[in-house]
Amino acid sequence: MAFKNRKKNYPLYETTKFSDFREMVENVADRVPDKVAFRYKEDPRQKVADTITFAECREYVRALATELHSMSLEDKKIALIGGASVDWFLSYTAIMCVGAVTVPIDKDLPIDDAASIINTAGCEYIFFAADIAEKVKELASKAACVKTLVSLCGEVEGATPVSSLRAAGAEKAKAGDNSYLEYEIDNEKLASIVFTSGTTGQGKGVMLSLKNICSDMEQGMYNFQITERTLFALPPHHTFGSTVNFVGHFAQGCEVYISSGLRYIMEELKTFKPTHLILVPLFVETFYKRIMAAAEKSGKLETLQKGIRTSNTLRKVGIDMRKSLFGKSVLSNFGGELQMIICGGAALNQNIIDFFESIGVVILNGYGITECAPLISCNRNECRKDGSVGMPIIGGVVKIDNPNENGEGEICYNGPNVMLGYFENEEATRAAIDEDGFFHTGDIGYVKEIDGDQWLYITGRIKNLIILSNGKNVYPEELECDIQGIWGVNEVVVYQGVHKKDSDKEVIVAEIYPDYEGFAAKGIENIRAYFETEIKKINDKNAAYKFIGRVKLRTEEFPKNTSRKITRFKIDKTLDEE
Repeated sequence: MAFKNRKKNYPLYETTKFSDFREMVENVADRVPDKVAFRYKEDPRQKVADTITFAECREYVRALATELHSMSLEDKKIALIGGASVDWFLSYTAIMCVGAVTVPIDKDLPIDDAASIINTAGCEYIFFAADIAEKVKELASKAACVKTLVSLCGEVEGATPVSSLRAAGAEKAKAGDNSYLEYEIDNEKLASIVFTSGTTGQGKGVMLSLKNICSDMEQGMYNFQITERTLFALPPHHTFGSTVNFVGHFAQGCEVYISSGLRYIMEELKTFKPTHLILVPLFVETFYKRIMAAAEKSGKLETLQKGIRTSNTLRKVGIDMRKSLFGKSVLSNFGGELQMIICGGAALNQNIIDFFESIGVVILNGYGITECAPLISCNRNECRKDGSVGMPIIGGVVKIDNPNENGEGEICYNGPNVMLGYFENEEATRAAIDEDGFFHTGDIGYVKEIDGDQWLYITGRIKNLIILSNGKNVYPEELECDIQGIWGVNEVVVYQGVHKKDSDKEVIVAEIYPDYEGFAAKGIENIRAYFETEIKKINDKNAAYKFIGRVKLRTEEFPKNTSRKITRFKIDKTLDEE
C-alpha cells in the first residue's frame, strides 16, 4: 500500500551516546533522575506495581559494583540465572562495570546442560533468582569451578543475598571508596559470553565486549524512535532481551514494565498500557490469532474485515480513522495506547504486519543475530518496505557473499557490534569471520538499493536450504510463511522428506501441527483433506519446482530450544509409503 513507505531522505533520530555500562547508567540518571525506570511486581497478585527510578538504579549499581570491585572480580566468569527482574538487569550491569564477565543462562535449561555451560566457561560465581534455588544447588554440585552463590532476591541457605553485597558496597562508598567510579573500563575486552541455543545443532559461546553491546544500541537507535513505555516479555539471557529490550531502552530513559510471565501478559497489557512492545514473531502471531478467534467467536469477524478495508481506503486519501474504528474493539485488549511493535528473531508473515498496521499498530520488522550483539538492521518508524528487514544500523555494512543470478547469497555483516569470536573455539571463529572482518551469518538474502538506501531481504537459511537434483533451490521459510497464513495452522516446518524405501525420491513435505481445538469447534473432522486442499492453492500459484508433495500432521508441538525456536535437526524427516 502506497501509504506505508512515506518518507524519502528520512532523517536520523537522536540517540544516547555511551561507550560502557557505567556511562550509560550515570548519563540517564543525570538526565531523568526521578523518572521511573522499571515497574514490576514481586508477587503477580499485587494490585499496585513497585517502581524504581533511574536515580535509584544508579545507586543500586554504584553500591553493588563497589563491593564487587573490592572482591577483585575482574576477568572472573559469573553465571547469571533467572527470569527478568530489576535485580537481574542491574546485577548484569554492575558485573560488567568492574571488568567481570557475565555468562547469562536460561533458568529453564536442564541441569546437565546448564552445568556444561558453567564448566565450559569456568564460572566461579552464580547469581541466581531465589525461585530456582534448589535447582542451582544441584547445578553447583555438578560444577567444581563454582565457589560462591549469590541470591538475587531473598534469603537462601548457602548463598549470599545480593542485598548484602549492595549494603556493604554502599557503606564503602559512604566512607569515601570511589574505586568503582575510578576503575578504568576497557570496553573492547571480553564482557559477556552468550551460549546460543542452536536450532540446527550444538550452540557455541559468543564472546561480546561492551563495545559490541553499547555500539549496537547507540548506532541502532539512530534508525528508529522508541516511545515512552514498553513491557519486557523476552528472556533476559538472550541478546534480543538483554541488549535491545534492556540496554537500548534503559539508555534512552524509557519506562519498562517487567512482565511476571506469559500467563499474566494480557492482563498486564491492559493495566500498564504500553505504547510499544519488543516481541519475537511467536508473540505477534499469537496476538493475531487471538484477535481473529475472538472476532469470529463473537460473530464480528466480517465487521472487523470490513472496517479494515474501509480504513485502508480512507488512509490512501489522508484520512486516518483507525483509533475510532478499532480502539475499543481491538486495541483495548493491549491497553488502548499501543502504537508500535519492534519484532525480530524469525520471519514474520507480511499479512500479519499489514493487519496490525491496518488497525493502528506499526510493526518494525528487524534482523539480528547473537554474534552481532544482536541488531543488524531494522525498518524505520515512517520508512518501511514490505518483506524487508530494513536498513543496516549506522556504522554497519552488509554484503552478499557468492550471489546467484538473482543476487541472493549469504548475508555477511561488518561493524563494531561483531563479536570477538567463539569462546575457546578458534576454528569456528575463523570459519565465521573472514579476513575482512565480515561475519558470515548463515542466512541467505539479497540487498536492494531504493532511494539511495540499502534494504535487506532474507529468503532463508543455508542449513535449511533444499537443493533439488535439477539444481533448483527451495527456501523452506518462504513456503512456511505462505502456509502459516492458512487458518488452522499452529506451527509448520517445510523440508525435503527422506523415503524409507527410495532415498533418491524427492518430495517436499509440509509438516503441520494443527489447531485441533479450532477444528473441533468448526466441526471439521478430516483435517488432512482440509490442509491438502489449502496446500494445493499454494502449489497452484508457485513455480512447479516448489511443489509441496506431502502433508504430514503432528499430534504435538515441534521440539523447541529455550528461545522457543523450532529445533529442525530434531525433526524426523523419514517418510512411510502412502
